[in-house]
Amino acid sequence: MTLFRKLLLAILASPLVAPGLHAAGATATELQVKAVFVYNFSHFVDWPDAAFGGDTEPFMIGVVGNDGFASLLDDVVRGELVDGRSIQVRRFRAGEPITDVHLLFVDRSQGSQLEQIAELLKGRGTLTVSDLDDATRRGAMIQLANVNNRIRVRINVDSARAAGLSVNSNLLRQAEIVRSGGRE
Repeated sequence: MTLFRKLLLAILASPLVAPGLHAAGATATELQVKAVFVYNFSHFVDWPDAAFGGDTEPFMIGVVGNDGFASLLDDVVRGELVDGRSIQVRRFRAGEPITDVHLLFVDRSQGSQLEQIAELLKGRGTLTVSDLDDATRRGAMIQLANVNNRIRVRINVDSARAAGLSVNSNLLRQAEIVRSGGRE
């Protein structure tokens, strides 16, 4: 089992604790844990080759809303790679065109925009993630839900497949699967 899988499984099983912080006795904030989840998703989803312009193109993570979250994500991905690619975090303001991202986190503060963003990204091979309530029913592929002070993952597999993305079975086993027509 790779280090990333171990980290994700540890986070899924633990209350809001980020890797390395638990051992030190410090509790992570909910946003820190969510940032680690977003980063880890990049290792559990396969993008089609056409999603990248070339072998050296960086893996782009976009954030709509909450610049504090984007800053935490900057810290999490610093020096990390996805399939040998450097990772960059790009910030988008509400209403700004969203282009050239492989993974997009839509903060709950942008809830009124989620359906529109999901529709604009349809078919582009962008993994959409949100912490908005009922996000997987509103167009996001992955929802980070706080359930009893634990972050739980909900995945709309139909939306991911429609975008040409393949979600690793190790992540699917840990998640609640949501179908476009209802829960599985």
